[in-house]
Amino acid sequence: MVGIMGEYRSMGGAAFWVLCAAAVYFVVLAVRLAAVDAATHRLPNRIVLPAYPVSAVLLGAAALAAGEASRIPGMVLAGAVLWSAYFLLRFASPSGLGFGDVKLAGVLGLWLGFFSWGHVLAGTFAAFLLGGLWGMWLILSKRGTAKTSIAFGPFMLAGAALAMALPGLQ
Repeated sequence: MVGIMGEYRSMGGAAFWVLCAAAVYFVVLAVRLAAVDAATHRLPNRIVLPAYPVSAVLLGAAALAAGEASRIPGMVLAGAVLWSAYFLLRFASPSGLGFGDVKLAGVLGLWLGFFSWGHVLAGTFAAFLLGGLWGMWLILSKRGTAKTSIAFGPFMLAGAALAMALPGLQ
């Protein structure tokens, strides 16, 4: 996010400010969803579902304002790919992921796809890495077992945020 913010800022005009609004929206969305999921192990539709059109409009408007309409198809495709991949994981192991995680994956796909496929891969990998490390810590600290259920949404959001913060991924 930092790299593209600098690019859009140097262009001047609306692209930078729309991307700033999108960034603020992402932070608010991520904090809300992470807090709710950590507390309840639920990602409520009333928060996740509106994130699809809001994210698409904000990111799409930023891309159009920057003259980079080519970002939009990649963004939409990445959202569909991540949603589908998480759906397959949910289908293969219903106790492993909740359907809220599947829905959140589509939203995060929009965000990561706006940047690049490298960001999509890095954000997805980081989510599973962070979640796995947390699970290992729970087991090693004897606060949980291999069967302990953890909220995965916070790790998905943290992985996406981490990937967006990394410059130079393609």
